[in-house]
Parts: sequence; structure tokens; C-alpha cells
Amino acid sequence: MSFTTMSTRPLSRPTSFSLRTNASFKSSRAPRSWLLHTAGHEAPVIATARPGYAFRCKCAGESWNNVFKRWATSTTLHSTASDPAEMEAIQCLEQGTQKLEEGDIQGAKELYERSVEIKRNASSLFNLGVTHYHLKEFDSAIAAWKESITLQPASADAHTNLASAYIISPVARPDLALHHLHIAASLSPEDPEIAFNLAAVLEATGQLEEALKQYKRAKEYGVERAAMHIRNVSAKILGKTMKSAESTDSSAKKTDS
Repeated sequence: MSFTTMSTRPLSRPTSFSLRTNASFKSSRAPRSWLLHTAGHEAPVIATARPGYAFRCKCAGESWNNVFKRWATSTTLHSTASDPAEMEAIQCLEQGTQKLEEGDIQGAKELYERSVEIKRNASSLFNLGVTHYHLKEFDSAIAAWKESITLQPASADAHTNLASAYIISPVARPDLALHHLHIAASLSPEDPEIAFNLAAVLEATGQLEEALKQYKRAKEYGVERAAMHIRNVSAKILGKTMKSAESTDSSAKKTDS
């Protein structure tokens, strides 16, 4: 599938865009997510919760160091594997997650790379992408998540993270971000984080009516801060409508005269 490159005008980047983190995939279906609210932050923290581990995402303006303080504990992948190479890959994956718990992103990256070298699977590639992202190696993060999606197409989290990388990259690709967020939304239609992120990119690209719909969905599913964005986007739409009406009236008056 090919994509048309959008205009090169400066992108109004979303002020709050969450990254999904995960220790391992438990099945071919992306598990459902919900909100975890953390006191002391201007906006609620969006987290992806799964059996055995709950991961925290970054708040707007928050240091990644604070995020790593609440990194979750890894859940062991199917440790009954009899293949020695697969067992080693799983061990590297678990050790990499331990490094993340300790805040050692580079160490985690090296272990995930080793796991991928031994046996390429969606879990190791997903986590490798997370470390690349935190190290601002966006091209490498994109490559890792794209391959992870190839192995596990139904991962809403991988599509969401890929969208984040396309937005945060020095050369933003909002068209590709929207493509993957739409896929993520179709895979997990009641996920509030995905709806909010989709709305943020739609607003940034000037698609205000669609952004308003997604912000309303996000609020319906529990993202309280979406209410502020609903008001802001509604005001933008109203202003745009009034400006259009004034332009029409002005044109009509000129015609009459």
C-alpha cells in the first residue's frame, strides 16, 4: 500500500501523545486497555493494563526518568519451550525488561537486540522499538515496530506506538500516523487512549470535525482531559464557521454594490 506525502507545512504537533509499552504479547489479539489516574499530574496518566503487568505512559512535559520509576514487572513468555535457542531468546527478553525496570535503556536495548538475533518474534521487536524510541532513534523504532506488526498484525499497541514515532520524528508523517491510528482504533474500538491520540493528530492536521468526534469518544470512555479539547476544538469550528459566514456576507455585499 502506498501513501501520498502530505503538505510540508509545519505540523502543529499534539501536546499529549502517549506511548504504549509492553513486556510481552500473550496472544494474537491486542488486549483491552483502560485508564489509570495518577495524582499530582495536570492530566491523567494513560496506561495499558494487562494480566501480570501494568505499564505507565508519559505525560505531556514529563521526564522519561519519572516514567521509568514505575516500569512494570515482566511476565515470563512460554518458558516451557524445549528449543535451547528459543529459551535463550526468552531469557534475553526477560533480562531486557529487568534492565528497563532499573532504568537502563541502553542495556535493555542490547538484550532485546540479542533476543531478536536469536529468534525474531513480535514481543522482542516490540520492546526493542520501545527502547529505540526512548533513545530518540526514531527510524530504528519505526523499523522494529513495522516488523513486529508484520509478525502480529492485530496488535493495536504496535500500531499506536508506530503512529507516535511518525509524529515525534524530526520529519513528521501525520498521514502515516493517522493510517496506523485508524487501524488501532478498528482493532480496539473502545480504547480511550487510541481515541484520544487519533483526535490529537486529526486536530493537528486541521480535521476538526473528525477530531471532535474522537475527543468525544475518548471522554465517553473515561479520558476526562478530553473535555478541555472538546471545548477548544468546538471553539475552533465555531470560529471557522463565523469566518466563512463573514466572508460570504462580504462577497454578497460586493456583488450587490
